[in-house]
Amino acid sequence: MATDLEIVCVPALSDNYVWLIHDPVSNETVVVDPSEADPVIAAVGERGWTISQIWNTHWHPDHTGGNAAIKALGAKVSGPSAEAERIPTLDYGLREGDSVRIGNHVARVIETPGHTAGHIVFHMVDDALLFSGDTLFAMGCGRLFEGNAPQMFGNMQRLAALPDETVVYCAHEYTASNGRYAAVAEPDNAGITARMRDVDAQRALGRPTVPTTIALERATNPFLRASSAQQLAERRAEKDAFRG
Repeated sequence: MATDLEIVCVPALSDNYVWLIHDPVSNETVVVDPSEADPVIAAVGERGWTISQIWNTHWHPDHTGGNAAIKALGAKVSGPSAEAERIPTLDYGLREGDSVRIGNHVARVIETPGHTAGHIVFHMVDDALLFSGDTLFAMGCGRLFEGNAPQMFGNMQRLAALPDETVVYCAHEYTASNGRYAAVAEPDNAGITARMRDVDAQRALGRPTVPTTIALERATNPFLRASSAQQLAERRAEKDAFRG
């Protein structure tokens, strides 16, 4: 499914990705999870864009650190209602089933607690786009800082049910590390082996390994493929201690 939205990756901090969503029809620009302001402001300035909104998936500073400076330029901030006290710049609180929009493009809010208690993701159904924050990564999932394995397993089940062509924009460059663990978790999965050849080639060139797709994650992500909350818990614990 094609979209006329322009999506731009802005590297930030050590391994974060901030996503710019630009609608050429309305000339609106949304920033997803701005960890810091300066590279974002530079990126939109180079393109002659103006930021109208910030969408936050959760409260962690490496996702909200740029909020205040960007908001000062006139942007409105939307993020999880459940974390409003931890996002002081928040203008609009969002819950399961709420929606936000850029021009005529609508993003539906899905609550995905686990990494944080109030984490949300933004699913642009008609555009087949998912901005997954720290819930779903390429070949990985977020650490369980404030939630538990049954919650994350439920998240994985919901996201795995999205259409194959859904393009997933996650917030960190963790793919190489995740893939090395995935190869240990599922040593007979030829798809992981093949994917890692591409990941290693991309990283050698300094290129991002994301976005990904739901179809690719369903084939190669050991957390999305976990058969139970117990298996996800075991894999998450193994990955937390993994040094491969």
